[in-house]
Amino acid sequence: MIGATGLMGSGILREALARGHQVTAVGRHPERLPRHPNLDPRRGDVMNEAETAALLAGHEVVISAYGPDQDAPDPYDRQLAAYGAILRSVKRAGVKRLLVVGGVGSLEVAPGSLFLDSPAFPEAWKIGGRANRDVLALLRAEPDLEWTCLSPSAMSEPGERTGRFRLGGDQLLSDARGESRISVEDYAVAMLDEVENPRHVRRRFTVGY
Repeated sequence: MIGATGLMGSGILREALARGHQVTAVGRHPERLPRHPNLDPRRGDVMNEAETAALLAGHEVVISAYGPDQDAPDPYDRQLAAYGAILRSVKRAGVKRLLVVGGVGSLEVAPGSLFLDSPAFPEAWKIGGRANRDVLALLRAEPDLEWTCLSPSAMSEPGERTGRFRLGGDQLLSDARGESRISVEDYAVAMLDEVENPRHVRRRFTVGY
């Protein structure tokens, strides 16, 4: 797993360990990871493709929750370059399946209209939203890997693990009150469900209440 110390990544890691999976977590700060008998923390830089490929080799699935450091001077360029490197590293490692934590901005709020381009999309999220939109384009152009991208709802915060949610395709999901939300815990459930029972190979999907 790449990016296991972030908000989504840490939730996915907890869910994977709770289900008994053996996890190798590759990141810049492995010292931030919890101690667990099924967790092998490894320090790595995704821009070092040879090193990353060596760390990923022998695994059945790679999950990436990569995000650039918050103080990175060029977060858009860094995100795109990092995902290009991740795609090459996964293929070099001989792993076929890649699951990616996607962004909400690339979901549609109307046919052909992205949430990213709507007035409701927060200005502070726009650089990351454009980066995640273009990472999805990289995945869709990928001819070899069995990739899957899971976009969250508009609001994704720590909360309750209910196991009760809806799955969608390319459209933003909203509940009866018009709210688009999912807890980090239930997002992680949807991601691990996809790991264990692939239903969205070479597709993007979303999750919400």
